Amino acid sequence: MAQTEVKQALGSGVVIEAVQSLTGAESIAPDHMGRSRESAVGYIPQDITIEPALLRQLEVLLAQHAAMLDARRWSQWMEMFTEDGVYWMPAAPEQTDWESQPSIFAEDKLLMQVRANRLLHPNAWSQAAQWATHHLLGTTLVEQVQSGSVSTYTAFQMMEVRRDKVRHFGGSYRHHWVQQDGQWKIRLQRVDMFNAQASYDYVIQAWI
Repeated sequence: MAQTEVKQALGSGVVIEAVQSLTGAESIAPDHMGRSRESAVGYIPQDITIEPALLRQLEVLLAQHAAMLDARRWSQWMEMFTEDGVYWMPAAPEQTDWESQPSIFAEDKLLMQVRANRLLHPNAWSQAAQWATHHLLGTTLVEQVQSGSVSTYTAFQMMEVRRDKVRHFGGSYRHHWVQQDGQWKIRLQRVDMFNAQASYDYVIQAWI
């Protein structure tokens, strides 16, 4: 039966159009557009001189930063930020700000405190089950040094356990450190997750 005859038999309200079948590589093509090499954000090697003692100090601060998250010492972790500090996790590596595009996280200290209070509440269902994280940091690399400020790049891996389920997150931290009252504080922490666009069984509850 011809296509026009089928349409007439089923009625004018039904439209049937031929669909071209995909073959070869087209049949398994991903359901998203590719990303150009130029848009990928990663560490760019630079010839930067920094005092070994300062680099070691920042490495220790980053290790403490990760340990506080794993120990759920969120109040102490937030004290590592300046008063205008921001924790930012973009949804895509090519993002340059958190105001013109949606992000996974974009929190100042007030929003960090709101999240911490929710997680620490006795009725927080996400924390009722067995829940823990473990961070593993890579080598810290310096991207920029100015008077009173340093920018660093650190690769990371994080394992999250909830009941008998394990989730892995990986990517890079970019910290912008500023010196205040003789201490190094975080003004901006950018977290670029390698699997930021993955689908998860449940939402990300705490900071990565």
